Amino acid sequence: MAWTYCITDRKTSEVPILQHIRQIIRVGVDFLQIREKDLPARELYRIALKARAMARGHTTRILINDRLDIALAADLDGVHLAQTSMPADAVRARVSKKGFLIGVSTHNRSEVDKALRQGVDYLVFGPVFETPSKRQYGPPVTPAALRAAVQQSNRPVFALGGIDLHNYLDCLKQGAAGIAGIRLFQRPDPGLGDLVSAISSRGAGPWG
Repeated sequence: MAWTYCITDRKTSEVPILQHIRQIIRVGVDFLQIREKDLPARELYRIALKARAMARGHTTRILINDRLDIALAADLDGVHLAQTSMPADAVRARVSKKGFLIGVSTHNRSEVDKALRQGVDYLVFGPVFETPSKRQYGPPVTPAALRAAVQQSNRPVFALGGIDLHNYLDCLKQGAAGIAGIRLFQRPDPGLGDLVSAISSRGAGPWG
């Protein structure tokens, strides 16, 4: 099966962030990254604790963007790093929790290579298609570049950027282990559950 990976953005969501997180967990999204970079540490910690509590008894793994301190304090499942974050191997050296996931955002072959050498658990690669949130960084990387990243990597690669109901299959055909997104997973019920089921029924994620 292919995996689903939701990234939060309370500024574009039509519902409050905790309501959105509860919905994401209920429909069985595989990974949830809390990505509210502008919030103070205390508020991020509060959201992380509530997300962790909501996820008990469910399969969704909860991660947070960049904040290793909050990930550890709230007993989350992992942390997601940007290219400007602490290196993944340095993060790993500070973590003793078994099964703690470390992912990195990548945009080209050299970043993929660096992340793999640092021992990441998964990669997010993109933007594969045109998307307003990434326009400032230049043109999309294209599905062909996604396929090259998948072939280069010995870790799961999630496709990100401009992915919708009409093109997610193209990403899976390139070998992506799953689909990551912000707006894609802000759909109301029952549409969100149908989308997650549709993505999960495709592909073959290497983690099983």
